[in-house]
Amino acid sequence: MAAQSSGSVSVPVVQPLPENPAPEEQAPNNAAFQGYVQLLAARARAEGVSERTIRAFTEGLTENPRVVALDRSQPGSSSTSAIPRFEPYRRTHVDAARINGGRRVYQQVASFAPSIEAQYGVPAPILLAIFGHESNYGSYKGDFDLARALATLAFEGRRRELFAEEFVAVLKMADRGVPRDRLKGSWAGAFGNPQFLPSMYLRLAVDGDGDGDRDIWHSQPDTLASIANYFRDAGWRPGQPWGVQAAVPAEFDRASVAGKVKSPSCPRVHARHSRWMPVSEWKSRGITPLAPVGDSVMAALFEPDGPGAPAYLLTGNYRVILHYNCSNFYALSVGLLADEIAR
Repeated sequence: MAAQSSGSVSVPVVQPLPENPAPEEQAPNNAAFQGYVQLLAARARAEGVSERTIRAFTEGLTENPRVVALDRSQPGSSSTSAIPRFEPYRRTHVDAARINGGRRVYQQVASFAPSIEAQYGVPAPILLAIFGHESNYGSYKGDFDLARALATLAFEGRRRELFAEEFVAVLKMADRGVPRDRLKGSWAGAFGNPQFLPSMYLRLAVDGDGDGDRDIWHSQPDTLASIANYFRDAGWRPGQPWGVQAAVPAEFDRASVAGKVKSPSCPRVHARHSRWMPVSEWKSRGITPLAPVGDSVMAALFEPDGPGAPAYLLTGNYRVILHYNCSNFYALSVGLLADEIAR
């Protein structure tokens, strides 16, 4: 899964970066880090990981300064930072290369995509848009050693419990037969075609082609079925769009529909949406959906670049995309890319 952001700008998919820092960047194999690794080992042991796997993944493990530097340089960490415009982001994430790539893959998966749609209720273009955003349809996935990256992030402490859990999950994956050479990915611990985190892989990855292997690194059926399983688990509503573009009258009173409930998760992202109303109510207020959506569907109005720029009525399925990466820019670009792939 793409690294999540608490702001409204997605962390773009990171091009592969060398896992090993230059010699001058090597962190000392210090006692504090080694002591913390032993705590992680004890936690893995208590959760049933074998001694053989624990030794294989912890002996000689060193901190990775490159991972720390990348984590500390993430955009959107300041609550006072200005929100950039969406349109430049859209141009670089819903571009001709991604659209054409998605359409090519759509043709490649035509023999099995309908059965995945039928089983999970998630349209194939949405699955392909995630595939395209996360790893450019499998062309880059990251080459950081997951155990080292996750131990480093847990030791750093900014999100200690999250990354400690993911470190143990990597060891569980190895214990269950995932080859060590697959356990590489982004600096933030995500891997494979859909950039799942280890705990997500253990819980939601599925064998889409029936060969007994949940291979989200090489198998397109496994990749798409696993994304679909994630979306179904997160509450995807079959038959509803993620959202539709909408025409908003110049004189529309936005204050009258302002949201008043603070979301318990990613509040800065949801704070930019209006309150939820049926599409029929939006129509009665002069908002015109520019694509089919049922009158009874609940929706929120979102104008990412303000009045006069493209506006959207977002459904509950948009929130499912936010589960994957809680960023308005990410979720909007996934939805828009899916629409282009489907054309």
